[in-house]
Amino acid sequence: MTSTTRTRFAGRTALVTGAGSGLGRGIALAFAAEGARVVVAGRTAAPIEETVALIEAAGGTAAAFTADVSREGEVTALVEYAVERFGRLDVAVNNAGVFRGGAPVADLPAEDWQTLLDINVTGVLNALRAEIRQMRRQGDGAGPDGGTGSGTGRGRGVIVNIASNLGAHTRIPNVTGYLTSKAAVSALTRGAALDHISEGIRINAVSPGPSESAMSLRPGETDAERALRMKSDSPLGRISTAAEVAAAVLYLASDDAASVVGTDLVIDGGASA
Repeated sequence: MTSTTRTRFAGRTALVTGAGSGLGRGIALAFAAEGARVVVAGRTAAPIEETVALIEAAGGTAAAFTADVSREGEVTALVEYAVERFGRLDVAVNNAGVFRGGAPVADLPAEDWQTLLDINVTGVLNALRAEIRQMRRQGDGAGPDGGTGSGTGRGRGVIVNIASNLGAHTRIPNVTGYLTSKAAVSALTRGAALDHISEGIRINAVSPGPSESAMSLRPGETDAERALRMKSDSPLGRISTAAEVAAAVLYLASDDAASVVGTDLVIDGGASA
């Protein structure tokens, strides 16, 4: 880390699911660059360990934990590990998700529908429940020196769910299962935000459009081919970078957004405007 690095999250612990690649990795790197101790979670060990290595190579602090968010017990263990390792949980980003598409509703395979619900919806619910329960047990957030105690005005914790511009904001054919799962994340975010803001737990969502992630590539499409397609498909003329999406997440997780509750911030280059 350089002396010019921002330190909005110094002394705080951030947990990021689905952080082995793409947006999740970019978000984890961004939190670490601003001083957070980051717990990097995913279903496969090697990618999340690579994310930890990238954070540590840049001078940050991180730890990896393997967990499948669709399994409630594994998510509970993940949150317990974060607290055992770093003392508390200040920020959680529920990014883990999958894409299944390519067929109209009548032909949507039942297993694809169930996978979308299990990971994209129940996975976010499992994470929210475990994270909120831990945040309930905590005092107010850590101060700049890493100390804890009431009076900081930061509340017990902040959660940011990663939804999508597809679902609540815009729709395209043949991906209705995915649309439904991500619209559910937006609704779940808003409902949970209202349920728990009185406890000092602030919850919001970010809804990316096509971005620096394998999920935005069509089958067999290269990065260069996607870039060419986006010149006509996106009003902005390009995908959003992982850093741009991460910047939105960090804003919502920061003290700058202290009065932002239950919002769903769309980052899609104008596609759903």
